[in-house]
Amino acid sequence: MYYTIYDSPLGEIAITASEQGLTALAFQQGASPIAFNENDEEMPDKFADVVTQLNEYFNGQRTSFELTLAPQGTPFQKKVWQALCQIPCGKTVSYGWIAKKIGNEKAVRAVGTANGANPIALIVPCHRVIGSNQKLTGYAGGLALKAKLLMHEGADFKV
Repeated sequence: MYYTIYDSPLGEIAITASEQGLTALAFQQGASPIAFNENDEEMPDKFADVVTQLNEYFNGQRTSFELTLAPQGTPFQKKVWQALCQIPCGKTVSYGWIAKKIGNEKAVRAVGTANGANPIALIVPCHRVIGSNQKLTGYAGGLALKAKLLMHEGADFKV
C-alpha cells in the first residue's frame, strides 16, 4: 500500500493506493482518519495526478475527477459508490435518489450505510448526498467540512 498526505485548504488529506488504483482518501481531522502501518510506503510521486486534480478542484478549475479507483467493498457498496460518482459538482441528491438510481427504491437505509462507508471521500462525492429536506446529514469529516465542500461547489442546501 502506498500513501501520501495532501495539505488541502480544508486540512490534511491522507490518500492511499494499491497497484490497481486509489483505495482511500480521508480528511485526517474527521471521524475516520487513515492510520498507516509500517508496511505502508510513503510515495508522493505515485500521487502526482491525484494532487494535480485536487489542486484544480480546490482552485475551482475542476468539477470531476479522472482517476483509477480501487475501493474495497461489497458489490452493493460499489454500486452505491458508482452512483455517487454520477452526481454533478454543485448538485445535491437524497439517499432516496441514490436508491432509485441503483434500482432498489426500498434500500434507502442501506444506501445511507454504504454512503457512510465510502473510503474515497471527495473524489467519490458522498458529501453531495443530503436529506430529502435539503438539510445536511452525517459526514465522516463532520458537518462543518461537508458544508464547506458544498459551499465551495456552489450547492444548494439548508443548515
